[in-house]
Amino acid sequence: MGLSVFEIIGPVMTGPSSSHTAGACRIGWAARQVLGEAPCRAEIGLHGSFAATGDGHGTKEALAAGLLGFAPDDERLPRALELAPSAGLQIVFREVDLGAEAHPNSADLSLEGSTRREKITGSSTGGGAVLVTAIDGHDLHLTGRLDTLLLWHNDTPGFLARITALLACVEINVATIRTSRTERGEGALTAVEIDGRFPQTLLALLDHVPSVQRHAVLPVLPGY
Repeated sequence: MGLSVFEIIGPVMTGPSSSHTAGACRIGWAARQVLGEAPCRAEIGLHGSFAATGDGHGTKEALAAGLLGFAPDDERLPRALELAPSAGLQIVFREVDLGAEAHPNSADLSLEGSTRREKITGSSTGGGAVLVTAIDGHDLHLTGRLDTLLLWHNDTPGFLARITALLACVEINVATIRTSRTERGEGALTAVEIDGRFPQTLLALLDHVPSVQRHAVLPVLPGY
């Protein structure tokens, strides 16, 4: 995949590295949005280059900053690990091997909030760009460049038809839609990327759609 000139230059950020710092911050920020609440505990696995050189590039601080809701250009980013305890966030880091297919700048985050837990895997692919590759074990390919609706649901016949009909009713233009399931008839996760923003009325209606267990919106990542 080619890089745009903005990805080569990198986003407006608190450095030193677009891929190890800005990208790591965006991964943490995305993970917080997916959780849907402030995390109180995070276990973060660092893979490849993130593990090997992350200390020198502020990767741990950047991931913590994202979990605290800081954007990559936030001046508090270098102090995020110091600020985390006062924000009620406990973070544990470890090294992991996500396999040969994983991008070398990858992190595996297990988060706990006050009401739920989530597991998110993301990669920093260069110039501050990121890719969310898995949520709760479901394979995904989310760049964070479009608002994304995440639906945790039971894999039932007609589910996607109901969702797309609902989106059409509020005149939402769908860019991509993808469902990942563990087994037929079991739990599934559907990701819907759209042009524009999701209206609150739609999100309220989703609470009444049969089979939907939970939903969350991953907004466009900061800096895009």
